[in-house]
Amino acid sequence: MTTPFPSVTIETQHAGKPRNIGSVPEAAEVLLMNWPIHDGVKLKVARQKCLDALDGKVTITECRSAFIEAAKEARIFVDYSTRKP
Repeated sequence: MTTPFPSVTIETQHAGKPRNIGSVPEAAEVLLMNWPIHDGVKLKVARQKCLDALDGKVTITECRSAFIEAAKEARIFVDYSTRKP
């Protein structure tokens, strides 16, 4: 099942090397395997939303929004709309 969504950019463990996350399976993998924090309210919500999206219980948009909130909580969200050229 393909579950793409508009890319969300996050910082990675490799300084200066952001990563674009563009699907529910990719978001779920990152949240479960490579997340920089191990506890957080928004992290738990995002993990559940991703799993629910994979099961068709919530929309891809809900999953993406939860992923963004978790990235903000972990301070790894890259918001290009606020960056200056």
